[in-house]
Amino acid sequence: MTVRRENPAAHCTNVLASRRCRVILALTAVILTIYLILSRADDYYSQKTSTVLYKTSKDTNELDWSKYAYTQYVTSSEYLCVSVMLLERLHHLGSRADRVLIYPKKMLPDPETNDGGGSHDAEMLIKARDEYGVKLMPIQNQHKDTVDDTRANSYTKLLAFNLTQYERVIAIDADVTVLKHMDELFHLPPCPIAMPRAYWLLDDMKSRMTLSSHVMVIQPSEQEFDRIQKRVQLADNDEYDMELLNKLYADTAMVLPHRPFAMISSEFRETDHHLYLGSETEEWDPVAVLNEAKTVHFSDHPVPKPWKVHLTTDDQDSITNLEPKCEMKTKDSESDGEEEDCSGRDAWRQLYADFRERKAVSCTFMR
Repeated sequence: MTVRRENPAAHCTNVLASRRCRVILALTAVILTIYLILSRADDYYSQKTSTVLYKTSKDTNELDWSKYAYTQYVTSSEYLCVSVMLLERLHHLGSRADRVLIYPKKMLPDPETNDGGGSHDAEMLIKARDEYGVKLMPIQNQHKDTVDDTRANSYTKLLAFNLTQYERVIAIDADVTVLKHMDELFHLPPCPIAMPRAYWLLDDMKSRMTLSSHVMVIQPSEQEFDRIQKRVQLADNDEYDMELLNKLYADTAMVLPHRPFAMISSEFRETDHHLYLGSETEEWDPVAVLNEAKTVHFSDHPVPKPWKVHLTTDDQDSITNLEPKCEMKTKDSESDGEEEDCSGRDAWRQLYADFRERKAVSCTFMR
């Protein structure tokens, strides 16, 4: 009778292999469990984040949009039509928020009346109310003697902080052309104010953190408005709304990306665009940049504001000389040489032409 003997070494190897398999299987199970948990957590927090930062399309459709508003302030007849044009654009773009126009009471003392009394100002206000659904709010201008008389009433803009019937308002200067509505900004995380950087100053070490006030997202409150009013009383005669807001909020404001929310028209006249693009390597494409922009601020010194009338041939020639220059660029194939690229000039012209065309329709009486 032959006795079969097991190989102790083989038995030991089998046991080790079995244990190793069990360990590997156990580790695999643990890893899969952790992955599933993290995946679900990631989905959960993604949903929570989207709820806080930007409402989902379903949520925004169910929002009470009467709690949000775009605001314009008017201090003179010259700016009235420009403000109405901006509010009309928001109406045309399909913004769902209210549109509020703050204006001097003398223009139309009773915003509910249908009698403009023959006044161009009153007729324009009634047009805004009846055709564009604008809510009219008569006030007394917030005036303060300043070095620059044209900006002496600029503190009126700060009345937006007192519109406490709204959860949030977006205040835009009248010399801004709106290309797309910005309804998504109403759903930023809570903060007293959000403003873009004055990006054209980013290379200036003393001014690089300056906030610009031509587009602001404001959370109205009695506390903040009272704080601002007290600061206005202490303001120097060369300190205006933008300077005051920087003193109050430079370190605490939420910063809006200037691209795409706050472009200035003079960008098209620049030869170096890295401050706006936020990149040293991205190629400047004026058509693409204009297509992505939400607003463009007409800030183009010495080019006059687009509602100013050019009375003489010399005026026209002077502006032509200030237009963005065409550039020579290499064609797709280097062997084909160069060609003239005037896309920057054409985009710049388009901005001004669009404004003048809309002004011709809305402000035929304006001089």
